[in-house]
Amino acid sequence: MSYHGPMDTTRISVLDLFSGVGGLSYGFEHSDVFQVAAANEILRPMAEAYRLNHPNVVMFEGDIHDLDRSALKSRGIEPKKIEVIVGGPPCQAYSTVGKRLLDDPRGALFQEYYRLLRDLRPKIFIFENVKGLVSMNQGELLPTIVKLFETLDYKVQFRVLNAADYGAPQIRERVIIVGTLPGINFQFPDPSHGAPLSIANQFPNSLVPWLTLRDAISDLPPIGAGESSLDYSSEPANAFQREMRLNAPKILLDHNAASHNKQLLDLIRRIPEGGSPRDIPEQYRPKSGFANTYCRLWWDRPSTTVTRNLGTPSSSRCIHPKADRGLTTREGARIQCFPDSYQFFGSRSERNLQIGNAVPTRLSTALSRALASALSIE
Repeated sequence: MSYHGPMDTTRISVLDLFSGVGGLSYGFEHSDVFQVAAANEILRPMAEAYRLNHPNVVMFEGDIHDLDRSALKSRGIEPKKIEVIVGGPPCQAYSTVGKRLLDDPRGALFQEYYRLLRDLRPKIFIFENVKGLVSMNQGELLPTIVKLFETLDYKVQFRVLNAADYGAPQIRERVIIVGTLPGINFQFPDPSHGAPLSIANQFPNSLVPWLTLRDAISDLPPIGAGESSLDYSSEPANAFQREMRLNAPKILLDHNAASHNKQLLDLIRRIPEGGSPRDIPEQYRPKSGFANTYCRLWWDRPSTTVTRNLGTPSSSRCIHPKADRGLTTREGARIQCFPDSYQFFGSRSERNLQIGNAVPTRLSTALSRALASALSIE
């Protein structure tokens, strides 16, 4: 869903690279200041989902190597009008540091982000990535990336931001690198939420407690494994749920749970809220897995980080606090702050990948407001 029609020349144009389903775009599209002019995504289901929700954005579906000034012009976009670039190229393949970073083919996606910054010269850019970027290559990779961006005459700063601090019902920490051209003063957004037990000691009184999983999904039916529902279980219980249900279709979409075999169901039923296989008798524990697999979430805490395997109990903690199953696609979408009107595309696994890889929309909204302030736009 896009709130403003064809290109509005009064708004600041944004280019979203590695856009996925549009989590970063969301905060800029739902703004009176910015308009996302174009996005790039190589995976077809991701690109199709993006189109469903951002129909007025020009989608360059395909390899980012093919995106350049000429390609932008061919689709009616003036390159010099792109003032903001956002995106998060995958960093998992990086193995070298220093000057070799741009020469390593495994860092090709980073190279393309760097190339487009060099060629388009936006006033501000946001580079988003996993918290693990801080420690990659013995802690050398992040400073190397910062130095490379600084060679383009950007003032570069970075911070690890937790989406829960900006109103997402999820502990999700991400590295946010922001670069600005001379004369632009960017400040990271102040948190609006905080851990309930630490507000008095560590946070201003204006902060409100983190949202919990109950806050996020208590109006969605606690269906069982293999079940689905097209109806909400109650009226919205709070402001977050009212926001998520604004302009939603009459039927509840994507609230269907994966089936689990009898052995897995027997295991899940024994695990208490917030618990793990270590909390049940040894004879019932799975023979394999990691410390955070086959674990149940807490009802009155934020969710742990949602991943592409949000419906798979053998993956990272994702078992519903009350129901004996993994999370549904719609529950994952709520945790990532996508409204119920937001559409996903493809199979269950493809939809869950779209959700698990996204930036929570409340974090992107906070970042877009901070960028607007940096550009002296009220």
